[in-house]
Amino acid sequence: MSITAIDEAFMREAIALSLTHVGRTGSNPSVGCLIVKDGRIVGRGVTAPGGRPHAEPQALAEAGDEARGATAYVTLEPCSHHGKTPPCANAIVAAGIARVVVAVADPDPRVSGQGLKILADADIEVTIGILQKEARRAMGGYLTRQTKGRPQVTLKLAVSSDGMLGKLGAGQIAITGFESKEEVHRLRAASDAILVGIGTALADDPELTVRLPGMEGASPIRIVLDRRAELPASSKLAKSARDVPVLLAVAPSAIGNRKALEGLGVEIVETTGLEDLLHILAERGISSLMVEGGARVAGDLLAQGLVDRIHLYTGDAVVGEGGIASPITREFRPAGFVLLEEKTFGRDSRQILERLPVSAWL
Repeated sequence: MSITAIDEAFMREAIALSLTHVGRTGSNPSVGCLIVKDGRIVGRGVTAPGGRPHAEPQALAEAGDEARGATAYVTLEPCSHHGKTPPCANAIVAAGIARVVVAVADPDPRVSGQGLKILADADIEVTIGILQKEARRAMGGYLTRQTKGRPQVTLKLAVSSDGMLGKLGAGQIAITGFESKEEVHRLRAASDAILVGIGTALADDPELTVRLPGMEGASPIRIVLDRRAELPASSKLAKSARDVPVLLAVAPSAIGNRKALEGLGVEIVETTGLEDLLHILAERGISSLMVEGGARVAGDLLAQGLVDRIHLYTGDAVVGEGGIASPITREFRPAGFVLLEEKTFGRDSRQILERLPVSAWL
């Protein structure tokens, strides 16, 4: 195998390792690191839940003395700043690593090339850009927050065979099957926050938690767009706010049920619109936002160019008269999005669509 092919094979494994903690590392990205010597992996590390320790010191600790003269494969440029832990770039130098292969440079202004400079100044060979596209997808939330000042937004839609999201006045209706619902819970677990509009909250009274065995602790922050603070204090969201955080995004003048909701532990945040809310979330370190409903919220986000990915589930159910039309169907893909992946879950299909850079489709 060529050196490039070897580098790609190990980096692919480092990216797969990084994906195991996505949604669990707080404001830090989930980074994967491998230490390889004589073609053998002698150390592995992935950013720990909560964001620390970082991947590199864990991999170096596992490698021990075998790190000297070895190659480190890291999905993101090693950090160079002193925070709650020492810089990872310095730890790599101290361990005697001979070569470092990096997938993506870190856009964080505290790092942004400084980590690579520390390595180069120590005469460590550095290769950057190996499987960059794949690594960027794996760290899409973190990179979006750093470069755009907002979370990466993933819109999830479950659409009937006749193009409907639901039925007016019918509450929650089954459009997709059990297998699809399980996959949606995995997507929730990999997200920092989940958002619905007040219409969905009132019609469905959802919990918006992760309910897969062993993954209950991975439930994201739950957000409701509720301009007038109409969420009932008796709702499942409000009653469970002390167990899993609930944030209500309201207009500055909203009164509604505000006092009762605050008494239950619901956090009230005043915003001037969707874009303002996304910036507030980014400032809190939220990198990935999953949007589950409803049609109006989905349409507004799409119209404002704030959707980065779409998970489109299509079931074989027929809603019929009184249906709520979906802004997206298998037959109608919004401009600027490309099909990234298609899979089946039971009798349902799921398409993942990804927004192209503007320069790619103008």
